Amino acid sequence: MGTSTTRYWLTRPTRSERIRAATIDSRAVTVETVFRREYGRCVATLIRFLGDIEAAEEAVQDAFTVAVARWPSDGEPPNPGAWIVTTARNRAVDRLRRESVRDERHAQAHHLYPAAAQAAGDNALAREEETVRDDRLRLIFTCCHPALNQPAQVALTLRLLGGLGTPEIARAFLVPEATMAQRIVRAKRKIRDARFPYRVPAEAELPARLKPVLAVVYLIFNEGYAATAGSLIRLDLCAEGTRLARVLAELMPDEPEAQGLLALLLLLHARSAARLAADGSLVRLTGQDRQLWDRGLIAEGQAIVRACVQRGRPGPYQIQAAINAVHSVAPSFDSTDWHAVLMLYDQLHALTPTPVVALNRAVALAEVRGPAAGLAAVDDLRSSGLHSYYLFHASRADLLRRLGRSTEAAAAYATARSLTTNPVEQAFLEAQRAGSIHLQGPA
Repeated sequence: MGTSTTRYWLTRPTRSERIRAATIDSRAVTVETVFRREYGRCVATLIRFLGDIEAAEEAVQDAFTVAVARWPSDGEPPNPGAWIVTTARNRAVDRLRRESVRDERHAQAHHLYPAAAQAAGDNALAREEETVRDDRLRLIFTCCHPALNQPAQVALTLRLLGGLGTPEIARAFLVPEATMAQRIVRAKRKIRDARFPYRVPAEAELPARLKPVLAVVYLIFNEGYAATAGSLIRLDLCAEGTRLARVLAELMPDEPEAQGLLALLLLLHARSAARLAADGSLVRLTGQDRQLWDRGLIAEGQAIVRACVQRGRPGPYQIQAAINAVHSVAPSFDSTDWHAVLMLYDQLHALTPTPVVALNRAVALAEVRGPAAGLAAVDDLRSSGLHSYYLFHASRADLLRRLGRSTEAAAAYATARSLTTNPVEQAFLEAQRAGSIHLQGPA
């Protein structure tokens, strides 16, 4: 992430381009900052009033268009999010009045008068807060509607609330952007046509929605940890993902996977300061200065992992957290207990036999049995759908390099570079490719 506002305003691309141009021309940087921070919350709030996703998105886009025009001269309001919601709601009311040609439309517009809407919203909010007190998490639970399949739940919630655009979501699911855009449109249409109610589930319903909620929180963090574009790390998304995981763990203390997710994010976030060099270049785990790791976050994450082990109810997030706990106790890369890491990846693959898990297992296998064994395991995944996943080719390139197969390594690095849009990752992969070419010697 970290690029233009147009990547988020995907329902109206032509108007979005004009908004972006206006933002740049007026130097209204604060508008884009507020957009990234508040867009999901504002859309979800409008959904509660309008009961329609596309109408809510359109109203919020209208409000941000007004903000681009007014804020540079008037100044940013004291509460930008509330300003956007109020403006969007008023715009929606005006539009409904103009379009009121049937009694149903008149009634809908009448119920959206600010005073009536505010009263209804306050009452609904009070009931919702009895179940889920955090506003953003409450809305995530609301949007993970069981009538949608889980990929659609996660994708739609990331689009509306996670601050992620279609390119970022497509990357998370390893599918083309056009495919993901169609999925999101179909999910919106299904909700609209079936008139699903937007409400927070009762406490007894929360466990049934936990799995997609965990996925949403994880993917919000993951986009911050390895951003699709711009800076490699988006600390705002890392912090928000970690915060949501903490609130979720407090909300559902008896759910070990909620605890495991929190531990995983804490242990990953602890390494953030060591992942970039002073010049902004990528530092792999092998070369990170472990003195820069946040020992407070590590201690908290390790304690949660130990508690999860005692529960005896392992799950994918708990096992991933345990893997990172093993890394966190090693004073250096070479001293890592790779046998333990490989064993944990075996357990993870038994629970979630996905190609990405198999790829990570192959990398661990290379540390235990050598790069030839790792490369064989990676090559076994050629037909698994990872051809567009840059880390597949980057991992393969690294193993080829370690085996002295420099020409093949350079080609694999080039392929990996062509598949990532993050300039920091591109620069790293290009440097690795150039190094492989250098190792080939004169032709």
